[in-house]
Amino acid sequence: KAGVVWVNSTNLFDASSGFGGYRESGFGREGGREGIYAYLRPTFLKKLGTYQEESSEPATIPIPQSELTINETTRIDRTVKQYIGGKQTRSDSGYTRPVVDANRKQIGDVGVGSRKDIRDAVEAAAHASNWTKFSGHNRAQVLYFIAENLEVRALEFRDRIRSMTGRSVKDAAKEVDASIDRLFYYAARADKYDGNIHLTPTRNITLAMNEAIGNIGIACPDEMPLLAFISLMAPAISMGNRVVMIPSPIAPLAATDLYQVLDTSDLPGGVVNIITGERDVLAKTLAEHDAVEAIWYFGPGSGSKTIETASAGNMKQTWVNNGLAYDWLDKQQGEGEEFLRHATQVKNIWVPYGE
Repeated sequence: KAGVVWVNSTNLFDASSGFGGYRESGFGREGGREGIYAYLRPTFLKKLGTYQEESSEPATIPIPQSELTINETTRIDRTVKQYIGGKQTRSDSGYTRPVVDANRKQIGDVGVGSRKDIRDAVEAAAHASNWTKFSGHNRAQVLYFIAENLEVRALEFRDRIRSMTGRSVKDAAKEVDASIDRLFYYAARADKYDGNIHLTPTRNITLAMNEAIGNIGIACPDEMPLLAFISLMAPAISMGNRVVMIPSPIAPLAATDLYQVLDTSDLPGGVVNIITGERDVLAKTLAEHDAVEAIWYFGPGSGSKTIETASAGNMKQTWVNNGLAYDWLDKQQGEGEEFLRHATQVKNIWVPYGE
């Protein structure tokens, strides 16, 4: 990995072309289009409210059980497992936490992830490095397949969201539809978010190539538990990264239900790993892990500060919301090149071409 490569030349610099390294060699880029983005922020951030930390039980509206089309209470005591390396595994801690519905009835249990679970997930992500070598077209086909399979089970996910959050059928269906659209969007961008050629004054072709970062840890917010999860997962894997996802602590079942969709969509094991539990505790462990190249955190402002501090030890790339609450249904806020930029690093290659 290198930030700059000189071919048959050395020490060529220009303000129109980015310069910088990886990790301890340097954070980000200076110069060029990629360099200016470090000093810019999306204008919509000025309009956002503050993210509020949720309690262990969401404040929701009770729903008549007759309005649900799937039975949330079963005779089987089911504990949702972690998803590591394409397999469902029990949490190493042995602890579980309840998940309640809008009527305060327990609808399941999820494992409480531990440091060992995070280490296993990061290792599985590293072993899935072939995903990065896939062509953009091949990654797009997998993302299209995930979207198609999610659409087949749209009603199931709609009712799962409704039961956990107490929102209306219409709102829950809108979230599922937006999740499917977002998968299609990033599938379409998988082979189209390419690089650039810088206009340097020397007799060189200076190529700015977008490359996958590698292993990315992602902590998801509580609002829009399915849409936010997919809005963060899809751009990362479309660019060839492997991810360790921490779903919403209070509404994790929308994300864990996604296991079966991923399993039936030709996604290689280890590309997406899901660890349930305490968001801030798990995210801090990811931020401190040397084999994680970047971490995205969307949650309370205190958590953003903790992540940036914990990641400083190895100059890990960070993207945090600083306590701002995104509207994930809004296409300006929930999708676009801002997400793709954070999912890639730029490598500048200087190639001389003579007179």
